[in-house]
Amino acid sequence: MYRTRRRRGLVAVGAALILLATGCATPEERNEANEEPTGEAGQYEEGYFTGDQESGGDPVEGGTLSLAAFTEPRSLDPTVTGAFATTGGVEMINIYDTLVRYDPEQREVVPQLAESLEPNDDFTVWTLTLRPGTTFSDGSPFDAEAVVGSFDRYANSESAPDKTLWNANVQQTDVMDDTTVEIVLAEPWPGFVNLLASGPGMIVGEGSGEGDGFTPIGAGPFTVESVKPGEETVLAANPNYWDGEPYLDRLRIVYYENPITSAEALESGDVQAIYNRDPNMVEELLAAGYPGFRQMVAASNVALINAADGHPGADVRVRQAMQLAIDPQILVDRAFQGKGLASTELFPEYSRWHGDEGKTEHDPTKAAELLEEAKSEGFDGKIEYFDGADPQSRDIALAVEAQLEAVGFEVNVTYLRAAADQITTANSGSYDVMGWGHNYREFDPYPKMFATIHSQGNQTYGAHTSSEMDAAIEAFKAASTEEEQQQAMNEVSALYNEQVPFLNWGPFGEHYFWAQNVYDVQGAANSMVIFGKAWIQQ
Repeated sequence: MYRTRRRRGLVAVGAALILLATGCATPEERNEANEEPTGEAGQYEEGYFTGDQESGGDPVEGGTLSLAAFTEPRSLDPTVTGAFATTGGVEMINIYDTLVRYDPEQREVVPQLAESLEPNDDFTVWTLTLRPGTTFSDGSPFDAEAVVGSFDRYANSESAPDKTLWNANVQQTDVMDDTTVEIVLAEPWPGFVNLLASGPGMIVGEGSGEGDGFTPIGAGPFTVESVKPGEETVLAANPNYWDGEPYLDRLRIVYYENPITSAEALESGDVQAIYNRDPNMVEELLAAGYPGFRQMVAASNVALINAADGHPGADVRVRQAMQLAIDPQILVDRAFQGKGLASTELFPEYSRWHGDEGKTEHDPTKAAELLEEAKSEGFDGKIEYFDGADPQSRDIALAVEAQLEAVGFEVNVTYLRAAADQITTANSGSYDVMGWGHNYREFDPYPKMFATIHSQGNQTYGAHTSSEMDAAIEAFKAASTEEEQQQAMNEVSALYNEQVPFLNWGPFGEHYFWAQNVYDVQGAANSMVIFGKAWIQQ
């Protein structure tokens, strides 16, 4: 909710489907179009590697690589913690791996723990074939029975982030033989493969246990060696990893209080890699030439609007007035000193999902008119706004407050000290408007859109939903061509502009940077990274 290359094989569903499901032009096509990335500061494009790095020669074995992560995960269980870089996905993907992996360099889904994932003609039945002889880190077989058991565990969890999406679409999963699973969907879904590149595709070994006794057992490149709450998680190399024992002895993931400290630790050599999405620090690190890569995340700088009865957001005129009253560039100027991107468009021009549906322009006069209409019918003009207590969230909150009050709102701001407090407040519905991040991913925005603005989603938190928006989101899911996908996304964006289910102020670029002597970090879905092939030049 917060604000490289080794294998070339495609998942066996055909290149045309993979390009539809995950993205766009191949690297060769981008070269022909003269779109090769430059990594210059201020450039925001999806999936590009940044910086200049000479070849390191042959991989070197040994050593510990330290990564400064975004935040400490509350659990290493993918039915509890979302598989995102901002929540603990890096730790989990290196413990469990995923059945398939989104490769941001190639913009393709590639095989990982699965040897192939193949659909029938109408994308309602998918056959998952596993790599024979693969084992979990405790020595137990990574077979079809274990995979189906992990699927069932995810589906029956009370807290799994994509549980609602999974259960709404997956009718059954059947063991066909030791290495084959058949997955039957309720309706066609050409992009189903993408879901298995994330949390549901992290297969948890049966020996992991449950609840307070949970011990992470996966088939990934590393195993848990130690956890020091508030300080670090240390992972040790798994000698039985299906793709060969990692070159690194250990992966040490550390947790600092802010991105400035992380950047300083990279510069001093205390860590060899960092995650960073702070626009100020990102531009400095890009300018410094650190190697790394970025994934763009739309609708990252947003505010939830509670549209439940009794809250101001139940009136569409109030929602529209708030959107028109706030200039996102002012928020970026205040919080990030003008760095980063400001936009009310769901998918700005960098995005493959950018369309011709237009955007809402800053219009305080129209905002005041809409607010007066609502007031004439009984609205008192008062808004309770919540945001984080960190400096940037405070800056955003103050800029929001000033702009809303300029058109006639009366705003009371409350700062919440911890992210957990924001989550609790969202779940309770005891807010009017609250700073947030929806985070729609370029490679497949459908799962998060379903969760946040579909009437059946489990992360709407009182937001306005509609049958029209549901239909547009479902049309995107069912689309079998890129043209059909774009048409559906244009409709989603147009409905967003009209209905304003949340306030959108722009995307973030999620970046990893690493030292010049670090090589072969693999990107994955949701801005996660895998260190199974990474190594350090001594």
